[in-house]
Amino acid sequence: MTGVLDPQLKRALAERVRYYNELGIYDFYRREPVLADPGTTQDVENPSIQPEQRDLMTPRSKAAIAVPVEENISEVAIPKAESGVADPVQALRLIREDLGDCTRCPLHKQGRKQIVFGVGNPNADLMFIGEAPGADEDQQGEPFVGRAGQLLNNMIKAMGLRREDVYIANIIKCRPPGNRTPERDECETCSPFLMRQIAAVKPKAIVALGAVAAKTLLAINAPMSDFRGRWFDFRGTKLAVTYHPAFLLRDPRQKKETWKDLQMVMKELGMAIPAKGAE
Repeated sequence: MTGVLDPQLKRALAERVRYYNELGIYDFYRREPVLADPGTTQDVENPSIQPEQRDLMTPRSKAAIAVPVEENISEVAIPKAESGVADPVQALRLIREDLGDCTRCPLHKQGRKQIVFGVGNPNADLMFIGEAPGADEDQQGEPFVGRAGQLLNNMIKAMGLRREDVYIANIIKCRPPGNRTPERDECETCSPFLMRQIAAVKPKAIVALGAVAAKTLLAINAPMSDFRGRWFDFRGTKLAVTYHPAFLLRDPRQKKETWKDLQMVMKELGMAIPAKGAE
C-alpha cells in the first residue's frame, strides 16, 4: 500500500522532478520490491538484479532515472512561472523574478555581491554559455564584462555580430569564491534556471565556452579535444563547444582553433565568413 508523503518530502520530490524535467527527463519508473524470503524485501535496483531482467529493459527505460516515487508524483511538480508565455522578454523577466535573491546553494553565503542572470537579445539566434561570473561580473551584474568579456566581444565582432545581437549567460549565476571551478551541486542547483532561459530564447545554436559549460550541459566527462569540431543535439538545438575566453588569455595560440569553431557556427547559421577573424 502506498504511503502518504509528508509535505517536506513532497516539496523536495517536486523540486527534483522539476530539475529532471529541465534536463529533458520526463519518464519515471517505480520499481516494486521483489520478495527474496518471507518478510524480507530486496530492491530490484541493487546489483543482485538478474541479468535477464536487465536484458528485457528497453534503452529508454535503462536511461531513465529510477526513483522510489508515487505514480502521480508528477502532479506535484510546480509549473514554471513562464509557462504559456510566448514573448521571450516577458518569459525571461518571469524567470528572473522566480530566481529572486537566490539562496538555493551555499554560494549566497560565500561572498557573492549579486546574481548575474544573463544579457542580450531575447530573440537571439546564437547563445553563448560560460562557466560562472568573475569579480567584474559580480560587481556589475552582467556576464562577461572583464578581460575575458572583452575578448568574447571581439570574437562576436569577428563573426560580424554585435554583443547586443546574441544572448550570453553562465552555468551558474553567482561568483564562486576566488573564481574557483563551480562544484557539481552548485551546477545542478542553478542550471535548471539556465535551461529555462534557453527555452525562452530558443536560439538556433548554442556555443558552450569551456569544459565546465560543455560537461554540465552535455553530461559528458570528456576532454576539450572530444568536444570541439562537432555538433551536439541539445534539447532540439545545435550546440558547439570552444575554448573559454579566459583560457585564450592564458594561451593565445588557441585563438586560431577558436576561430575555426566559430566559423563552423557561422556556417550552420548561414552567415558570411570574413576573410580574417579578430585577434
